[in-house]
Amino acid sequence: MENKRELFQVLTRRFGLLNKNCCAIGGIDISAVHSHILYEIDKHHEPTMQQIAELLAIDVTTFSRQIQTLIKMGLVTKSPSLDDKRYYILSLTTQGKFMATAIETSMNNYLDEIFSHMNEFEQETVLRSIKVLNNAMAKSSVCCTPII
Repeated sequence: MENKRELFQVLTRRFGLLNKNCCAIGGIDISAVHSHILYEIDKHHEPTMQQIAELLAIDVTTFSRQIQTLIKMGLVTKSPSLDDKRYYILSLTTQGKFMATAIETSMNNYLDEIFSHMNEFEQETVLRSIKVLNNAMAKSSVCCTPII
């Protein structure tokens, strides 16, 4: 059997997950964490900070610092919920929406290029396998922290 860890180590490196920044759009460097935050805010209607932090499995304190950085960059706004003042609603600014769309386009082009090196059966197999792995990870009692 192949070394599972080795396969994931190589995949992580090739996907660029060890890079400080995942992309640069319009001269602005975006980290992988910021890219994920922008994606999730864009995907959900008026999400709260807690909802996005939970979706990304980031503790609220760390997440709050990330949001402050995105606010300073002019990509995200945070406003008190009208329903419950204890919660803050996140939204993308016009520049944030542009950034999220540009990252989406860039990632789709990147994935399309990678998948172009596979035939249709291989593409379907990879996607099906990723779904199986994601489902197994969701059921795992140790996901997503390494066992020490």
